[in-house]
Amino acid sequence: MKKGTKLAITIEKVLFPNIGIARIGDQEIRIKNTIPGQKVELIINKKKTGYFEARLLEILENSPLEDQPKCIHANECGGCSYQGILYEKQLEIKEKQVKELIDDNLNGDYQFHGIVPSPLEKEYRNKMEFSFGDLERDGVLQLGMHPRGRRFDVITVEQCQLVDNDFRLILSTVLNYFRNHDYKRYHIIQRQGYLRHLVVRKGLKSGEIMVNLVTTSQDEHDFTGLTEILKGLQLQGTLVSFLQTINDDYSDTIKCDKLIVHYGQEYIMEEILGLSFMVTPFSFFQPNTSGAEKLYQTAFKFIANPEDKTIYDLYCGTGTITQILAKKAKETYGIEINEEAVEIARENARLNNLGNCNFIAGDVLEKIDELKEKPDLIVVDPPRPGIHPKALDKIIKLGSSEILYISCNPLSLVRDLKILEEANYRITDIQCVDMFPYTRHVETVAHLIK
Repeated sequence: MKKGTKLAITIEKVLFPNIGIARIGDQEIRIKNTIPGQKVELIINKKKTGYFEARLLEILENSPLEDQPKCIHANECGGCSYQGILYEKQLEIKEKQVKELIDDNLNGDYQFHGIVPSPLEKEYRNKMEFSFGDLERDGVLQLGMHPRGRRFDVITVEQCQLVDNDFRLILSTVLNYFRNHDYKRYHIIQRQGYLRHLVVRKGLKSGEIMVNLVTTSQDEHDFTGLTEILKGLQLQGTLVSFLQTINDDYSDTIKCDKLIVHYGQEYIMEEILGLSFMVTPFSFFQPNTSGAEKLYQTAFKFIANPEDKTIYDLYCGTGTITQILAKKAKETYGIEINEEAVEIARENARLNNLGNCNFIAGDVLEKIDELKEKPDLIVVDPPRPGIHPKALDKIIKLGSSEILYISCNPLSLVRDLKILEEANYRITDIQCVDMFPYTRHVETVAHLIK
């Protein structure tokens, strides 16, 4: 086959992360964002070692798995991969992808415990980032998500099913407001425009809502009117924060050059497993509150009794895991590179009356050497790239008898587990937790002992 060859073919299986496998004779073709049973039109992009890489052009026939009603945005929005698939079938697809990846790469007689479903199948997200944009050059202002394969376009997703009606009402209100005012969306290539993002957070247990409008500094606006409109909305939750983030960075990542409070406070409160947590505009907090509780309950059932133990929580964020374990542990130490997150973690520990939580701001690679007390248990919950090789080497040299690895990326998890196996750690248990129904993402917990 040559580059540019077009084919109509049926997807046989999927590899993580949602890469479809099809075959012509003994030649394997891999196509992103497909599911088993779909008949697709594709175009060959390049030859790789052992397979061809292709790009999806069109779904010609749905998979037999796709027998459920879809979100009205499903055919355009790039947010969900498994729309139209019964939730139990989604879980089977995710579990199979992870188990095959693990079985093909790891040794040992570990127990694989399958996948734990999300307590909420829909309306589970406590945070959503919507983008301002349009569908055609200088077209009608849109506020929502990028269509699949079109990262410079935006479609309005006023009926998104991943969030509850408060999110949808705020989205439509803000969009209609700015459609009635002469402000341009920010154009990332031209580097011109005003409106960039709308970030909405809601404590699913507290009901507190934060609205954060992200703009450039290229214009000014009196937000008194919009503030009053937002305060007057008939929301199920309570608006406690309306913020404006000034972001003049050239990338599409949300960064804060200046934060303006138009109403209320700079944070919302949320609760996980009986503890209270302050959530600020840029701090990481698990996007599925009830799913996070299920994730931590699943993970902690594998560890030995944490009582009277010294525990390291590496990549601790705002200290959620650190504080949950601190309720029983002798001492807990959390390391996090984001200084704001560490300050919030310390404040959260004070709110929860936990005097045995210690937080350090900095890179795990550098700061782990500052911890003098040997850990009985190390918990790692790294970002998608996994643990830096040099940091992993230092973790191994600490000699802890027990490691709990919580991963949002099975590919980097498998890579790191291989290294831990070579260092004489034995994997005892692995289990998946679905935090993001209708998407390809999955959390995986691995427990190791030495």
